[in-house]
Amino acid sequence: MALSVISPNIPSNSHSPPLHKHHKHHAYLLNLLAKSTSLSQLKQIQAHTLRTTCPNFPDTLFLNTRIFHVSSLHDLDYTFHLFSQFQNPNSFVWNTLIRACANNEGKKEEVFGLYKSMLCDGSVMPDKYTFPIVLKACAYLFSIFEGRQLHCHVWKLGFGLDGYVNNSLIHFYGSCGCLDEAQSVFREMRERSVVSWNVIIDVLVRMGGFDEAVKLFREMKMVFEPDGYGMQSMISACAGLKSLALGMWCHCYVLRKFSSEVGESILLNNALVDMYCKCGAVDIATQVFERMKKRDIHSWNSMILGFAMHGKAEAALECFDCLVEEEELVPNSITFTGVLAACNHRGLVVEGRRYFDIMVNEYNIQPVLEHYGSLVDLLGRAGHIDEALDIIANMPMKPDVVIWRSILDACSKKNGGLELSEEVARQIFESERVDCSGAYVLLSRVYAVANRWNEVGLIRNWMTNKGVKKEPGCSSIEMYGISHEFFAGDTSHSSTKEIYKLLDVIDKRLETIGYVPDVSQAPMIDEEELVDGKRHSLRLHSERLAIAYGLLNLPPGVPIRVFKNLRVCNDCHNVTKLISKIYNVDIIVRDRTRFHHFRNGSCSCMDYW
Repeated sequence: MALSVISPNIPSNSHSPPLHKHHKHHAYLLNLLAKSTSLSQLKQIQAHTLRTTCPNFPDTLFLNTRIFHVSSLHDLDYTFHLFSQFQNPNSFVWNTLIRACANNEGKKEEVFGLYKSMLCDGSVMPDKYTFPIVLKACAYLFSIFEGRQLHCHVWKLGFGLDGYVNNSLIHFYGSCGCLDEAQSVFREMRERSVVSWNVIIDVLVRMGGFDEAVKLFREMKMVFEPDGYGMQSMISACAGLKSLALGMWCHCYVLRKFSSEVGESILLNNALVDMYCKCGAVDIATQVFERMKKRDIHSWNSMILGFAMHGKAEAALECFDCLVEEEELVPNSITFTGVLAACNHRGLVVEGRRYFDIMVNEYNIQPVLEHYGSLVDLLGRAGHIDEALDIIANMPMKPDVVIWRSILDACSKKNGGLELSEEVARQIFESERVDCSGAYVLLSRVYAVANRWNEVGLIRNWMTNKGVKKEPGCSSIEMYGISHEFFAGDTSHSSTKEIYKLLDVIDKRLETIGYVPDVSQAPMIDEEELVDGKRHSLRLHSERLAIAYGLLNLPPGVPIRVFKNLRVCNDCHNVTKLISKIYNVDIIVRDRTRFHHFRNGSCSCMDYW
């Protein structure tokens, strides 16, 4: 619909109205400009401006720059056309054009070229608003060389102490993975705003520096009250640290300080859902999710992934159906990552195949390596090794070590055959990955199952000669906000004496109910070693030490939450089920692949992991 752009007070053919009418006319056009909603309306206003205003009048320049700014929000080609009409564009005009390109998916690469054109023009120099725009584009494109050039220009042109520019430099270096440079910029800042702290903390969290992020957050609290953005980063840090106690403190803090905003903040609530899922409190995550007033696709993805990693496949698939049918949202690649993971953890082969087909054929989502990996692992662990190999053979990309390891793991459990196992192991050993310790262990397990103990000994010798060491089992348990780590056979903890004494008591109670150790997954111990030695090795696995420490120190009714770096073995899984029944305690163990919820002698994984 066309706007009426003819002012009732200024005839369209009037070229030199009085000065006071000039001001009134410009105000009228600015008001029209604010109401315009399309490029067509904008062109009408721009054409009327050319006919009825004096080019040399100061208000006209301001009006033209506003028209130029609004055009940058509608059509980039027309913006370039208007830019060519400026005889001497000022920094605002240059910044507007650069920002328009930086915000356009297909024009980001032109940003640095425009910046160089601005320098070559010579009539105007970059200002403190120019650098953040260009640095943002460099961060998006990972243009580390150009960004470092900009950093030099920042100091050369006298903006080295500007907080706004330095915040952008921290973000740029962090986005490009240059943590040292980001921290250096932060340390050298004379004055830091809360935004400065937020940016460096966010950089540390995204790069896995969770402990350092928490340390800086505590320093910041001595100077500034954290805002919603800072708390969002802290909640993500808690997720990375698996610190439920600190995460719950953050939740209480945002409820107390931002009670009116929490319900509306999708980003904060998404971070809370993700944190609770990763800290083993999926029930609390569900409560947060259900109380959200607004949800986006990321909210649903976080919940689906959370249900998947906790083995709640049915709940994950119900979430998927709800987001598609009730919320009418379009699932993305991450959505199907969660759905396929849910099928994988429960062994839902038919459903896994169906959702993979839906992803490709209904939503036209090109599968990535992670999707193929979930499907291959699902099929392999269910015994469909030939079908899994067919998928690998038809993948449009080269399989990675994770996929080959899932096949080798399936072979070790489903008797996939020595010849196939050896070929898969060869694929892993010839890959570019240096750490192949897991593959050696899996192959030795295949030989152990086949009673090929000579080959088990050879693998041990290969590992010794090549300096390959099996990753030691490590489990952590959080106690009143403090994380305690235990390694297999650990005797360094201050409570070692009490822990081992309790393990003896547990062993006796297990014997009374007929427990027999499962030594099948101790492949690096050959038949010449005593069975009692295997039993002793198993009872000292890191998660058992952590569980014993939890039994000693946590009050009755409080769940024991343990995080382990390796996949839990069969024997420890059986023992943990029995402990949960004997001591009437809920035990939650997060191993390398998923969460296990032990209660009253059973596990949420239904013994499928």
